Amino acid sequence: MSKLNLSVAIGDYDRNRPLIDGAVQIDGVDPVFMKLYPEEIFFRAFRSEEFDICECSLSSFSVKTAAGNCPYVGVPAFVSRMFRHTSIYVRTDRIKKPQDLKGKKVGVPEYQLTANVWARAVLEDDFGVKPKDIHWIRGGIEHAGRPEKITIKLPKGVRLDSAPKGRTISELLAKGEIDGFIAPRPPAVQGKNIGWLFRDPVEAAKDYYKRMKIFPIMHLIGVRRTLADKHPWLPAAVLKAFEQSKAAAMAHLWDTSATKVSLPFVEERVAETRALMGDDYWPYGVENNRKTLDTFLHHHHAQGLSSRRLKVEELFHPGTLESYKI
Repeated sequence: MSKLNLSVAIGDYDRNRPLIDGAVQIDGVDPVFMKLYPEEIFFRAFRSEEFDICECSLSSFSVKTAAGNCPYVGVPAFVSRMFRHTSIYVRTDRIKKPQDLKGKKVGVPEYQLTANVWARAVLEDDFGVKPKDIHWIRGGIEHAGRPEKITIKLPKGVRLDSAPKGRTISELLAKGEIDGFIAPRPPAVQGKNIGWLFRDPVEAAKDYYKRMKIFPIMHLIGVRRTLADKHPWLPAAVLKAFEQSKAAAMAHLWDTSATKVSLPFVEERVAETRALMGDDYWPYGVENNRKTLDTFLHHHHAQGLSSRRLKVEELFHPGTLESYKI
């Protein structure tokens, strides 16, 4: 039997490279890999459904799943995770603490981005700053006129306006026309009065993890639904391969015979992370991530992004919910 020739669009991360390089194989698949930035993958995946297997925004995926029109089924390989305390920038000359954002204007490239869902969750859960307390301004980070790629309907009382024509949220922040900026990437324009809301975001994230035991998930893997229906073995094969790829990357990183990343003190930071979060600090699979996923889905619905409160299992193909043991 010949293998399936499938397109695979994913980011160029260490945990994906054993797959991309061919050291790890997807059972039954002859892949054509495309290493792309997340913004391009998501745009092409959800606008024109171009890829057979691809990295997906957890937020966009949840919007589509709740609406019943997601073209992909989920695989719980969480190839992108990040504490989003580093994603909240402010005018430091007027915003000194999270509560100061109440009644202020905050720019976002898209309201529904996964990073922004998590950032708003932190602001609300830890500091009592709700989405309706902020006037949201949507616009591109580097290029003006960026639209929402997913249609959303926000709750009553949440105000979201577009940036003035031809203006970016980076420019608005630099000129003081907005008070804050939340995005997966930093502002494209810097200034002496622009900085992180959390002056030490790493310590803030560590404190968050100690209290919540949550390492925020950004992206999952999607398999085209029509393919999964035709080949029900495929999602589990994809999960197996991504798990093996991550395991190989971790073993490589943990080998201290020579530094694997061009950055000093990497081994020490890895040791600190394992002490704080355990050896499997980047887990794949549903059960190891249930609390994180459930917390995200709660806020996603409460923020008006998913039309109904999803259950964790609804995001993933049944064949990926459990794995065999020997």
